[in-house]
Amino acid sequence: MDITLSHADIRRALESAYGECHTVSGGKNADYIPYLSSINPDLFGISITLLDGTTFKIGNTDFRFGIESISKVLTAILVLNSWGSQALLARIGADATGLPFNSIFAMLLDNDRPSTPLVNAGAISTCSLVRPQGDPDGKWKAITDNVTALCGSEAPLIQELYQSESATNYNNRAIAWMLKNFNRIYDDVEMSLDLYTRQCSLGVNAQQLSVCAATIAADGVNPVTGKRAFAKGLMPKIVSLIATEGFYQSTGDWLYTSGLPAKSGVGGGVMGVLPGVMGIAAFAPPLDAAGNSVKAQAAIKSIMNRLSLGVFNGNNIKIVP
Repeated sequence: MDITLSHADIRRALESAYGECHTVSGGKNADYIPYLSSINPDLFGISITLLDGTTFKIGNTDFRFGIESISKVLTAILVLNSWGSQALLARIGADATGLPFNSIFAMLLDNDRPSTPLVNAGAISTCSLVRPQGDPDGKWKAITDNVTALCGSEAPLIQELYQSESATNYNNRAIAWMLKNFNRIYDDVEMSLDLYTRQCSLGVNAQQLSVCAATIAADGVNPVTGKRAFAKGLMPKIVSLIATEGFYQSTGDWLYTSGLPAKSGVGGGVMGVLPGVMGIAAFAPPLDAAGNSVKAQAAIKSIMNRLSLGVFNGNNIKIVP
């Protein structure tokens, strides 16, 4: 089926979702990271970016929050781009764990592999693959340059969040050394863990994440800057990772009800990719039991349903001004 959407259609869906969802209650801020527990729980914003660079936004879309686990997608892109899809599959994997994002047990169940770059174990392993090997400053520059290329603008480090994360990342320390034990970390252990902790502490806003999602949807060309951020042809691999593990143990429920491959972060962000059509992002700090923003989920589902969009719908989508 051919579907034509106008900018007015998209704007109305955005405004309706915001109006419908800004009073949604439930969930709570992540409290195991002190910085996140202090963020105003009433903040709420939604942004959509089309492949021509047009962006629609409403609410607190300029507020910088911790990117957290959404950063896993961006660094997976960096490693896919430099190592190739087969190397990532062999060294880390691309399979859903069905378990919480910080599960140690998941590695044991999957033959001591991290399983996917989108859980903590796989993300730490992914950071160890970032080039140049053995060079923490060079690696950090590669990570932040990649974020800038995907988002179209810089995402500064939130120093207070980084300190808060570093002081409380006991579980991730255990994961990092288990990776070393299983020969699934490919550079210095402490350096790889620190890089992961720092990338999770980058500050982004909903508009930047919608641009990043649109860059993925456009197979690597940033629609705002016009520059290529990753090699052509990688988009299906990236979206498959997001679709299978974007919401951890509730990923299947999310994809079934929203139709949109998306990645969440415990900072309250959700970034969704509709290939060839748009990127969408929403932000609201209170989380459900799996660590996914309650209000952001509701808003994105509302927009997808109002516009009759979904990655499995089989529709040809045309967007007109």
